[in-house]
Amino acid sequence: MSAAGAVGVDPGPVDHARMEATSRLNPARRIEFGQFMTPDAVARFMASLFSERNGPVRLLDAGAGIGSLTAAFISRWEREGMAVSAYEIDPALAVYLRDTLVHYGRNVSATVIEQDFIRDAVFRLTLGKRTQGFTHAILNPPYRKISSDSEHRALLRAVGLETVNLYTAFLGLALELMAPGGEIVAIIPRSFCNGLYYKPFREWMLERSSVEHIHLFHSRTSAFHDDEVLQENVILKLACGKKQGIVTITTSSDTSFADIESNEYPFAEIVHRDDEQKFIHVPMSPSHSGIGGVPLAKKSLAEIGLQVSTGPVVDFRMKEYLRETMESGAAPLLYPTHFSSGTLEWPRQSKKPNAIVNNAETKKWLYPNGSYTVVRRFSSKEERRRVVAHVVEPGSFKATAIGFENHLNVFHSGKRGIDRNVAHGLSVFLNSTAVDDYFRRFSGHTQVNATDLRLLLYPEIGVLEQLGQWRQSQGLLTQELIDQQVRAVNG
Repeated sequence: MSAAGAVGVDPGPVDHARMEATSRLNPARRIEFGQFMTPDAVARFMASLFSERNGPVRLLDAGAGIGSLTAAFISRWEREGMAVSAYEIDPALAVYLRDTLVHYGRNVSATVIEQDFIRDAVFRLTLGKRTQGFTHAILNPPYRKISSDSEHRALLRAVGLETVNLYTAFLGLALELMAPGGEIVAIIPRSFCNGLYYKPFREWMLERSSVEHIHLFHSRTSAFHDDEVLQENVILKLACGKKQGIVTITTSSDTSFADIESNEYPFAEIVHRDDEQKFIHVPMSPSHSGIGGVPLAKKSLAEIGLQVSTGPVVDFRMKEYLRETMESGAAPLLYPTHFSSGTLEWPRQSKKPNAIVNNAETKKWLYPNGSYTVVRRFSSKEERRRVVAHVVEPGSFKATAIGFENHLNVFHSGKRGIDRNVAHGLSVFLNSTAVDDYFRRFSGHTQVNATDLRLLLYPEIGVLEQLGQWRQSQGLLTQELIDQQVRAVNG
């Protein structure tokens, strides 16, 4: 059955039960347990991704909720002797889960396990209590950070799994519980694809499985639209004990899967061979060649003598020093809103202040007046570019210092301004489609962190100066002009 074959069916009784259960859940408890249940169309698509296979089926559904995923799997792959282990810690949901398994459980031996999955899985792994490994796992794990001093963190460390969120903990343990050749399909946040905190999990996952399939939704609200979840999610298929091969990437606008597109990529384009961080890049289409298509990007920031930092002024901690308008002894304070029109608009009448007092208490949070390149830390997913860069010119202010608010990233040299041509050249490079494509390939969120910008490769200083001189000779730039010039400098 093709992926597209999983769509086009009206919601069944399980989906109605999902909506009923969701409406009855305690909102605080939903947050505590990270409970966002899978819509029927998504569940059926996920079930369609498993490969045809003979032999017995032993299915794991950890964090089963009302059983939407298990029901979709049984409907798609039911056969004699199927065994299902469905974990659900919430008694209210376990009632729905049992009803689901009774309804869908023909020829199925189903066990509802009302225990903490992490605790039970670690017990099985450390005390040798595991039975035959699971042949299949279908997961929508809970999403919640794990405190470093929590019981869950200690349990995970006991089996060698270092991770910071419940969803990666569930997926990591499921991998340990699988039989050779077993397959896992999971819908999870995309945040594990990059970020330093998820590096140990990425290594764990890639050591134990091959990446077979990744599905992206164009809108980050699609997968759990009934719950108004803004986290960007992916559907991931892993195969255990199988040599890594070609990776299939599919995309769709929403959970109707009506416009699904499919492309195949060598694994080396998904995880770069020389990348110590093991970032997982997910191209939206073959045309998204990313930074690899820009030969001029070859140097780290450190190699060209520059740094990037998050804006040091955290406004709610410095309220007594903030001013709506500029006054004697103050410094301009720049927020993302001062760049919303595409150019610097300061001062600007808005809810945000325009200045900060420059005194002994605030001085260490300010930068000397000079040329800087800034990038907004947040953008909406629907914006044309995720990375949006601007230049701050020293002549814009009659002040000796500038304050950069915490929602801006600032390129600087030792916390001082940089060469004007270099600042403009950086803005051209960062605003190119190639950089934006690359960033979208490994970033699963709309936040652009200073760490992400440090991990990019940049042109040499001379090339940045050349781009900057060109920029200052131009008027209003279009995306096409920027991209043409970046390609021209490539030679």
